[in-house]
Amino acid sequence: MTHDSIAHIRLSSCYLPLANPISDAKVLTGRQKPMTEIAMLFAEVQTKDGHTGLGFSYSKRAGGPGQFAHAKEVAPALIGEDPSDIAKLWTKLCWAGASVGRSGLAVQAYGAFDVALYDLKARRAGLSLSKLLGAQRDSVRCYNTSGGFLHTPIEQLSVNAAASIERGIGGIKLKVGQPDGRIDIQRVEAVRKHLGDHVPLMVDANQQWDRPTAQRMCRIFEQFNLVWIEEPLDAYDHEGHAALAATFDTPIATGEMLTSLSEHYDLIRHRAADYLMPDAPRVGGITPFLKIAALAEHAGIALGPHFAMELHVHLGACYATEPWVEHFDWLEPLFNERLETRDGRMLVPTRPGLGLSLSEQARGWTRETAEIGQRA
Repeated sequence: MTHDSIAHIRLSSCYLPLANPISDAKVLTGRQKPMTEIAMLFAEVQTKDGHTGLGFSYSKRAGGPGQFAHAKEVAPALIGEDPSDIAKLWTKLCWAGASVGRSGLAVQAYGAFDVALYDLKARRAGLSLSKLLGAQRDSVRCYNTSGGFLHTPIEQLSVNAAASIERGIGGIKLKVGQPDGRIDIQRVEAVRKHLGDHVPLMVDANQQWDRPTAQRMCRIFEQFNLVWIEEPLDAYDHEGHAALAATFDTPIATGEMLTSLSEHYDLIRHRAADYLMPDAPRVGGITPFLKIAALAEHAGIALGPHFAMELHVHLGACYATEPWVEHFDWLEPLFNERLETRDGRMLVPTRPGLGLSLSEQARGWTRETAEIGQRA
């Protein structure tokens, strides 16, 4: 029996424009500018036997050109390899780019290949990605973030939240972390009153509080029966997050900004999160994500993957305990398919692989491509 091998890879650098500039606490505190686009890195892998897989990674505000350039550098290492050897190939990519390390932009470039190889494997098997990995459920709880940003007027927050619930989304997340904390409290209070106590509600401070402020705000927010308080402190302040998690009844959520397995291990070791929020493209793909999820499960930590619902709906479906998956409709124009929400849950696609194909709009937003190898 002859093994199939990777024959061709097409890389695309695609820039997704956002309908409105996005502002969270990092903008209002002067640390960042409003976000106007998302840089997507797509990897389309084809084998000599004609099997294909689609993978992606992304970057916000900066890093898109760097991801694409690094992916183009290391892609030749995959040509001729057996596409089933996904763990081996992840390691090979790391060694190909060893001098730039195993976190951050480098592994985010590898993530697009890793996701594509898993997509290819699942498609070839005729299984959805979640079924290939070993699903625990066929739907996951989901919550909406895109209607609760700080640039949204307070009266619009409740309208957006009610519309999300009407669409079958289960929970609502609001951005907090403004320079004046009283405004945060007013906004959360207004939405909680509008929705009632039964609707799951989360808040996200995007790392904008110092320890004394976080202590005060977490105490005030206890009254609102929140699912979690997200990133109250700097993403790498594991001791501070651990102290908050030990002090308050409201769970602490963090982890989305971490970019490697080892960084997540450090967070878990400190007991710094009740909800861990790994981002598969950000940590380097499905291979490291599964290792992080195994560590979190062993530690008894709940899971709430960050962004990229098109991928995380599958990965969340495989976690031992019921996760929360973040519903962002921003990426929808990039794909021909849509995820379905019903009764507060996101249904896991049953199509082979990720169940995604790139839209003509994604091709139209593509600024640069690279072809490695020869098409079958």
